[in-house]
Formats: sequence, structure tokens, C-alpha cells
Amino acid sequence: MLTYNMDVTPESVWKRTTPSEAELAQPYYCTEAGVFYAQQHFSTARTDKESYILFYTLRGAGLIEQGDDRVLLRAGQALLMDCRKPQRYATAPGQHCWHHDWVHLDGAGVAAMAEWLIPEGKLTPITLTDQKVEEQFKTIFAELESGTVDSMLQVSLALHQLLTLCAQGLLNQEQTESNQQVIQQAAQTIREKYNQPLSLNDLLRQAHMSRSYFLRLFRRYMGTTPYNYLISTRITQAKALLALTDRSVSEIGREVGFGDASNFSARFSAAVGQSPMQYRRSALHQAEKEQE
Repeated sequence: MLTYNMDVTPESVWKRTTPSEAELAQPYYCTEAGVFYAQQHFSTARTDKESYILFYTLRGAGLIEQGDDRVLLRAGQALLMDCRKPQRYATAPGQHCWHHDWVHLDGAGVAAMAEWLIPEGKLTPITLTDQKVEEQFKTIFAELESGTVDSMLQVSLALHQLLTLCAQGLLNQEQTESNQQVIQQAAQTIREKYNQPLSLNDLLRQAHMSRSYFLRLFRRYMGTTPYNYLISTRITQAKALLALTDRSVSEIGREVGFGDASNFSARFSAAVGQSPMQYRRSALHQAEKEQE
């Protein structure tokens, strides 16, 4: 179901196309696109549509709502939304206009990018400063209704470029110095307290971040989750103790934070591919060979 108030100026553009079989096979394809010079009373409400929509605000601001999310999309910001869930978007309250480019797009490539651009299903405005954004939309508007193979490829490439610019913009938003310092501090805490009971809540209290945002940043900077980083740190310490001391497996397991010997052995074997005793024998054998 679709309801709308098309309060836009005459120079607004709305183009539609029915994708061919060849277009539907592309990782990125488009069904509709336009540039709306939306005025104060513009609004659209939709229950569902089999596509995503990408907005880019040129002037003014839009209000976009979906589920519990309610975000403002200001000038220079883009946002990708899955239209398969009910949504509403309109000129933001207090704004006289919302001039914006938009495109309905879909395909396997779009779905893959959506996992990053709509983190945990949350509407996420992305600030973009690259002038190539407008260039890509102009390409789509110019080529969408041509129907040729060349125009199909041009549109697909433009959509890919737009989503790439959005991904880079989102990455830039998250890669601030303060965020990086927070994650580095969390990693240092894990390295210093690896042999103690250490929970995700302990790290969150230190970081002053939401759980989802902290986990996303930690994976971005460290390449893994806090839990896996903790396990890896414990395994590294255990390797050193197995190779350089004659302490028992159970003692080492307790010292690095694994608790009982069976849990330690299982974790170590899964990570290293050898049991603790097998690793110790291999390390000793290697040390003897190096001394020969």
C-alpha cells in the first residue's frame, strides 16, 4: 500500500523502467529514480516494496521513519533503506524543502552492501563530501530509460559506485581518532587482564558505548570480536608457558584464565590444532634442533 502527498516543484524528475532479464541478473539494477524538489508538505508512506531505496539530500532535510528508527537526513547525507518493511519519509518538520536524489535499486550486490550500510537493520545517515555522488545520479537519470546493453551497464556501475561511496563515508565516520583510542584501550585491557574473569560488560563500562556499536568498531579495528581476541591472547600466553616452563597443563590452564584442564585442552586444541602436550613436545623438539 502506498500513500503520498506529491508536494514537489515542476522541475522534479521521476523516471521508471521495467528491468529486463539481463538487468535482473546484474548485481546492481534500478527500477525507479528521480530528483525531487520537495516542498514543506511532501510525504510518502509505504507498507512494502521489493527493493531498496537510496536517498541523497541536496538541500533542506528529510525525516525518514521505519520501525523504531526516526532519523533526519540533512544536506550532504545519504541513506540506504530496505523498502520491504513499512516506512515513511517526508520533508522534515520546520523545513521549507527537501531537495533530494533518490533511486530504487536491488540485486545481490545491493543486498550484500546493505548488511554494511544498514548495520543491524538500523537507519544510518552517512555524510558524503565527494562530488562524484551527484555525477553518479546524473548518469542514472540519463541512462535509465534507454534500454540498451550499454546503458544497463552504465546504470549498474553507477549504482555500485554510489554504494561504494556510501561504504567509504560510513567507514570515515567510524574511523575517528577517539573511537580508535577507545578500541585500543579495550584491547590493552584484554591483554593486561586476560587471566582474570573479563566480560563484555566490563569493556562496555570502560568504553561508554552501546553494545552493538562497540562490537562493530572492535571488529573494524581489531579484525575479530572481543571474545575471540581474549581467547587468542590466552592461547598465546599458554604457548609461551608450555614451551618455556615445566608447569603442568592444568596449572597453565588456570594461570591463563581457562580454569579447568579439560576446558583449556579443548580450547587450545581447537585453536592450535594440537593438544597442549603435543605442542609442548613439538616446541621442545624444535628448540633441541636449533641448539644442534
